[in-house]
Amino acid sequence: MPLIVVPTPIGNLEDMTVRGLRILREADIIACEDTRHTLKLLNHYEIKKPLISYHKFNETERLETLLKRIREGETVALVSDAGTPGISDPGMILIQAVIEKGLPMDVLPGANALLPAILLSGMGMDSFTFIGFLDGKKEEKKSRLEELKHNVQTLVFYMAPHRLLKELELMGNVLGDRSAVLVKEISKVHQESIRGTLLTFKDILSEDKIRGEFVCIVEGAKETVPVLDDSVWMDEVLMMCKAGESTKNVANLLSIKYCIPRNRIKRYILENCTGEVV
Repeated sequence: MPLIVVPTPIGNLEDMTVRGLRILREADIIACEDTRHTLKLLNHYEIKKPLISYHKFNETERLETLLKRIREGETVALVSDAGTPGISDPGMILIQAVIEKGLPMDVLPGANALLPAILLSGMGMDSFTFIGFLDGKKEEKKSRLEELKHNVQTLVFYMAPHRLLKELELMGNVLGDRSAVLVKEISKVHQESIRGTLLTFKDILSEDKIRGEFVCIVEGAKETVPVLDDSVWMDEVLMMCKAGESTKNVANLLSIKYCIPRNRIKRYILENCTGEVV
């Protein structure tokens, strides 16, 4: 039997799908980010199943246990505290391992913060770049934002309340003071969309509003960076290849930075960096 990724409500328990409930009832075991949190959901729907913790601190440790159960014919339901596992939540390591080993897997559609926030913002529904949480120290975050500076697509960030104002200021300083929408507490009682610019939110937000998880939707760059000479990005490709970067990473990063099709970059890598990338 398979691994089944089951989205769970991000606020309102009524957002749980009928199919998701059936899978949880039929599963042999439920792998969850926080067993106490998932137990509240299961108790609400009168579901009793064995639980095993599966979070960012034990993903590797639990991997073989869960793979063994799937190989032996058990159905493993994978959930996170809220939303869809693997999207800024634990789960991707297990999903990739299941795919690599050719084991059966399915993913259910369901609750997530990403799409409701984009629609509530009214910005760039046709084309967007999902970043999720900005990871690392300040300089690492700044470097990531520099890569996104000239991306014309709408940018979507997940943001924690305790870092909110500092990260908005950093984003405004690197990306420019762009229009943005903060969507907080999606599907909960105090859901709210707050409109402003990256550098004016500090004047808009009162302390009592900085609670819960936020999704920040930021308008894309107004203009692309003109590449007057192909040698600019080609030289950078060669440097990154020599540094051991993978073809996928090089193509993704430089495609965003220089607004060049990924396939064009990959083609250049295959023709000029054979043996230097993986």
